[in-house]
Amino acid sequence: MNYIQKPAQIEENSFCIISDIIHEARPEYRFADQDREAVIKRVIHTTADFDWLDILHFSPDVIATIRQAIQRGCTLYTDTTMALSGINKTRLAQYGSQCRCYISDPRVVQMAKDQQITRSMAAVDIALQEPEEKIFVFGNAPTALFRLMEHRVSPAAVVGVPVGFVGAEESKDALIDSDLNYIAAKGRKGGSNVAAAIINAILYRMPEAV
Repeated sequence: MNYIQKPAQIEENSFCIISDIIHEARPEYRFADQDREAVIKRVIHTTADFDWLDILHFSPDVIATIRQAIQRGCTLYTDTTMALSGINKTRLAQYGSQCRCYISDPRVVQMAKDQQITRSMAAVDIALQEPEEKIFVFGNAPTALFRLMEHRVSPAAVVGVPVGFVGAEESKDALIDSDLNYIAAKGRKGGSNVAAAIINAILYRMPEAV
């Protein structure tokens, strides 16, 4: 069978197809800028879902804010090990940044049990005890997003794209209505793969660290 085998070529062809479909199906559509275009197209590439043209929302200057925090050396906290696995940690490390997920941390497990809360909520509480500049990346747990906003803290930014039917849409609406720097999805769609894709899209447009 004759098929493309080189990963770089597969990705390049995929993004060309995505651009062609947008041009044909939505000729009037315009991206706000190249950074947002890169993020939205990578999410479409990850999900094969063109609804992301309309449902992904950005606070002003949030991509620049995330980029600058990474360049300063921050910590990204994810709500799932899947999101943690999907983020390019080699690129993060070039800038002195790192990524953590505390969902299975013994402290989190015990706190969740003692307080009768979700482990995602407890993971937020533990993360907020740490001193580093923070970016929160949520793709699965609305309770994590609600918990973060309850603390009334101001991390560098929040990627809020929990997927689901119970609290997911409401948590993201609350994030969009907040004063936080955010990238968020309207509605029920989202996921850990989407959260990781958003971070990677930003990383891949950053210069290689020397």
